Amino acid sequence: MWWDKDWNKSMFKNINKLRRWGGMRYVVLYALSESPKNGAEIMETVERMSMGAWRPSPGSIYPLLSQLTEEAMIRRRDDQRYELTSLGMEEIGMHGHGHRYHSDQGPYTIEGTLSELESYISYLEDVPKDRLSSQADRLGRISERLQGLKESLKR
Repeated sequence: MWWDKDWNKSMFKNINKLRRWGGMRYVVLYALSESPKNGAEIMETVERMSMGAWRPSPGSIYPLLSQLTEEAMIRRRDDQRYELTSLGMEEIGMHGHGHRYHSDQGPYTIEGTLSELESYISYLEDVPKDRLSSQADRLGRISERLQGLKESLKR
C-alpha cells in the first residue's frame, strides 16, 4: 500500500542530501518553531516529520545545535532545551510572535492574515469534537473578539 514504510523510505531517500545543502539546519529550526526541545526530542520530531522514514543521528544533530547556538539562531535554556532566537525565527521566515511570513508578500498583509485565519478555522472544523470540546471557552472568547472587530467596522 502507498502508506507503508517502504513507500515512506523511498519518498525520503534523498533526505540525507539536506546536510550537504545545509537543509538540515532548516529542519531543526522548524522543529524548534513548534516548541523548545532537547536534541533527542528534535531527532524524534524529524522522525515524525518524515513519517518514520528517517531519524538523524546524534552525530548530525548535536554538532548542528552547537553551530546554530554559535550563530545565535538558537539558545540553550536552563532546562537543557533549545529554543529559537529572533534571528532563528527570521532565518525560517517568522517574526517575533511566531507567525510565518508570506514569502510573496513580506510580513503579514491583511489579506494574508485573513487567508491564514480561514485555514486555521478549517483545521479546527476538522478536529474531532471530543478533542476540541475542552477549548470551548477559549473559542468563545475568540469569537467575541472577532465579533467586536466586525462591529467596530460599522462605526
